[in-house]
Amino acid sequence: MSWSTADIPSQSGRVAVITGANGGLGLATARALAGKGAHIVMAARNQSKARDAEETIRRAAPGASVEIVPLDLASQASVKQAAETVLAGHDRIDLLINNAGVMATPEGRTADGFETQLGTNHLGHWTWTALLLPAVRQAPAGRVVTLTSIAQHQGGNLDPADPHLHRRYRPWKAYGNSKLANLHFAIGLDRRLRASGDRAIALSAHPGLTDSELQSTTHASGGGGIAGWLGDVGADLVGMTTDRGALSQLRAATDPTARGGTLYGPAFVSFGPPVRKPLFPFGVDAGIRALWEISERETGVPIRL
Repeated sequence: MSWSTADIPSQSGRVAVITGANGGLGLATARALAGKGAHIVMAARNQSKARDAEETIRRAAPGASVEIVPLDLASQASVKQAAETVLAGHDRIDLLINNAGVMATPEGRTADGFETQLGTNHLGHWTWTALLLPAVRQAPAGRVVTLTSIAQHQGGNLDPADPHLHRRYRPWKAYGNSKLANLHFAIGLDRRLRASGDRAIALSAHPGLTDSELQSTTHASGGGGIAGWLGDVGADLVGMTTDRGALSQLRAATDPTARGGTLYGPAFVSFGPPVRKPLFPFGVDAGIRALWEISERETGVPIRL
């Protein structure tokens, strides 16, 4: 059952594009893949932080190949510009890791008027993936890995009539909805890749309870209430390190035996080595249908293979 970065095959000659690679789980993922020889494209909003992260990667993996692309997932215009930049430099993407996200924020809107968490965690990654997918499909064994959370269990399928929760916004409900959307996106995308006879696959992963910057940012924002404070304290006291928390998405991205449409997470719910986790089928088909309808309508960007 044990799996670690020692099990990652050589990534020499491969291109890994990672959102939010300038901190937390994204940085841990980028550092591990760079150490195995991958060329890392760090897609991040905070450029100063990204430059510091690049130095961290180069210290850990001397000779690492790294580039930075500005990306704000809360802006569809930024997503499109960043995707254009990536495609200008790479006609093939081996690993597309949709890692970045926000959690339990106060009610707000993105640059395009989307509810902040759905707009950042899902709709930003929807357009990002749609635009970069042709390059993923050019790779010999391309993979799209989207980060979800055990918070998916407190979410529900998106309502096409009110996906942005205008009627009743609750921070944790919105987060759960966005994380369930991430899971349904991975499953739905893999189904479409399979139906088209593609070589590429899509998977999902969740990090369990990891002491990343997400909890402290949530607590500082005030959007998570008492649960946000408890999550921050709990992560500080007993959470896994980001290096350990990132193992689930690293296994989904690199394990040669991993199959499309699957979910990886810690063995013991929120802790432990990464293993394949069970998927519960109830509501998945309806959730994927609603997700595709809403995502194409809101972004104007289709994913049809």
